[in-house]
Amino acid sequence: MGEIAYTNGITNGVGSDKSHSPPNGYRKSCWYEEEIEENLRWCFALNSILHTGASQYQDIALLDTKPFGKALVLDGKLQSAETDEFIYHECLVHPALLHHPLPKNVFIMGGGEGSTARELLRHKTIDKVVMCDIDEEVVEFCKSYLVVNKEAFHDSRLEVVINDARAELEGKEEKYDVIIGDLADPIEGGPCYKLYTKDFYELSLKPKLKKGGIFVTQAGPAGIFSHTEVFSCIYNTLRQVFKYVVPYSAHIPSYADIWGWVMASDSPLDLSAEELDMRMKLRINEENRYLDGKTFLSSSTLSKAVRNSLNNETHVYTEGAARFIYGHGKNA
Repeated sequence: MGEIAYTNGITNGVGSDKSHSPPNGYRKSCWYEEEIEENLRWCFALNSILHTGASQYQDIALLDTKPFGKALVLDGKLQSAETDEFIYHECLVHPALLHHPLPKNVFIMGGGEGSTARELLRHKTIDKVVMCDIDEEVVEFCKSYLVVNKEAFHDSRLEVVINDARAELEGKEEKYDVIIGDLADPIEGGPCYKLYTKDFYELSLKPKLKKGGIFVTQAGPAGIFSHTEVFSCIYNTLRQVFKYVVPYSAHIPSYADIWGWVMASDSPLDLSAEELDMRMKLRINEENRYLDGKTFLSSSTLSKAVRNSLNNETHVYTEGAARFIYGHGKNA
């Protein structure tokens, strides 16, 4: 759905074979344009297009944007941007690890960008991180172009596995303290939507958590209107599988929306702000830029409208009754 647009009205799809330069040097400026939903687009100016390509699973682009720095785009959906990715990744990683009494080994579903591994490896208790991504080309692309994660990719505690996350979990005996879903959004024709289903959570993922283990996943847009796309049903689906389920959200400027995560466990997830801050101080190397105890409690206090919507959600995510965010993947 993402496009490169020029001021003269010429547009080219990201990852296409078309030239990204309009004829005769006619361009005044160049913009990235993403269709968020029908009749609504989000765009920002580019300094340059650093790289485009396509893997077996998805189209790939790395853009140098004026407002957000380098931005990774998969299947026309912005995945992360240099200036604000820390908000997403701190929210995804640290609440689950801090609520766990002593997290030593973690499994990442997806995460090929390397930023989730980077945040995990800041925790002093971590002995091993397995990052399992299905798309080797995306992993190699990010290793080459995203310098901010260079140390993480060279950390001896990180094991990178190229495989489908379901196959990897089911095929190994190892169990984990924390499992993290850093998957692409569930879009029609995308590679990931089957990893948001009740059967997957119940039969493949939960048995691979140790006693007291915690699962957390990114859960798509969570704004006042957009949360009904997938956030509410991912929350409701996890409620069918785990005893304690905590939804939370934060504003990500480059996403042009509030974003959601859901944390789940059969052990209570109820630390106070003071307890979270104490664990951060003891466990994490360097201070977070975004997340502290009060921020997490604020993030997990959803608005009245969204709370009511989540409480009344009845849809359970299955392969036969999947919900998707707006857009489509390479195989749609």
